[in-house]
Amino acid sequence: MAHIVIIGAGIGGMPMAFEMKEQARPEDRVTVISESSRFHFVPSNPWVAVDWRKRKDIEMEIEPTLKRKGVELIAQAAKRVHPESNQVELLDGTQVDYDYLVIATGPKLAFDEIPGLGPDGFTQSICHVSHAETAKLNWDRFTADPGPIVVGAVQGASCYGPAYEYAMIMDTDLRRRKIRDKVPMTYVTSEPYIGHLGLGGVGDSKGLLESAMRERHIKWICNAKTTRIEEGQMFVTEHDENGQPKKEHILPFKHAMMLPAFKGVDAVFGIEGLTNPRGFITIDEHQRNVKFTNIFSVGVCVAIPPVEPTPIPVGTPKTGFMIESMVTAAAHNIRDMLDGREPSHKATWNTVCLADFGDTGAAFVALPQIPPRNVSWFAEGKWVHYAKVAFEKYFMRKMQKGTSEPFYEKMVMDMMGIVKLKDKK
Repeated sequence: MAHIVIIGAGIGGMPMAFEMKEQARPEDRVTVISESSRFHFVPSNPWVAVDWRKRKDIEMEIEPTLKRKGVELIAQAAKRVHPESNQVELLDGTQVDYDYLVIATGPKLAFDEIPGLGPDGFTQSICHVSHAETAKLNWDRFTADPGPIVVGAVQGASCYGPAYEYAMIMDTDLRRRKIRDKVPMTYVTSEPYIGHLGLGGVGDSKGLLESAMRERHIKWICNAKTTRIEEGQMFVTEHDENGQPKKEHILPFKHAMMLPAFKGVDAVFGIEGLTNPRGFITIDEHQRNVKFTNIFSVGVCVAIPPVEPTPIPVGTPKTGFMIESMVTAAAHNIRDMLDGREPSHKATWNTVCLADFGDTGAAFVALPQIPPRNVSWFAEGKWVHYAKVAFEKYFMRKMQKGTSEPFYEKMVMDMMGIVKLKDKK
């Protein structure tokens, strides 16, 4: 009998639990360690921040589903991984032994790297549903007394889609309230150009997103390094293409949301041979750590280098399609090892993203994520908004049912079929 432990119960950890249970032998145990007993659908957080969704709409208790699938839940945070002894130390000092470990923790949000950043400072966040609820309270006050907005992503961030989404969703909500004319909006990003997305662009993402922002009267500053934030103002240094300071900006705001950089969680940070200097888990092509070969990792906590050099640091995103592929590869490779074989499965690391703009949206597909690509495709339309709504409902049902059924590849084909059909018309 083997004990397979998964740390994390998010978009990577929960599917990992379902798929691992299916791949494990009848006598094997699968355990999930999570600091929370609840799952929430992170891509819907921008909607919560403007009160288009309630927390209860995108959140669920995970223990009933895990128990029904035969997976044990330890609803307590992991304090430290001890790979030499094959143990996970919990906050209360308890040690959990494992034969195989899957790290699916997601990231630690590095708000502390910029003075004044984050919910404990002067800006909002949509990285967690609790942050989105706090942002909603700030949004209520803001819409009663509107003024300038600053939105975007700081240097080192690796997830840009939600920042674009939130900017567009705020624009839509303000137009519906008939107060958009009272709100100057500036998009601040470390990306070298609008639509870079940490991916070197996808299709005509630059042109389409620039056009969308012009239509919505959203100004932008690229190659931007956010140096500090004070109450009501953000200090930003704009750089040229060589990374040299070009212009200093002091941006006033009444509402601001800046996505932070990510780093590894405290439970693994600084473990030699397991993580890189930022604390992300280093893996081989089989999702397995090279030094500790019974440790696998999936999701945002995996170390992936930037796709290209940029004047200001820009990280590489890990989207749902990629994570789904990582999960499948890791589960099958652990089964290979249980059967005495070497791992043989590889993740495809493709990307698909639905970005809601409130009343329309943009979708992009990058196969594979890192260039050169076999497919590089970007499209915009009202259908994306409805697809994002449908996807939220589907994913929540998938979590409630506890199915490992793959979805993203079918969604890519459906999306591209919709656009081809539209083009024919």
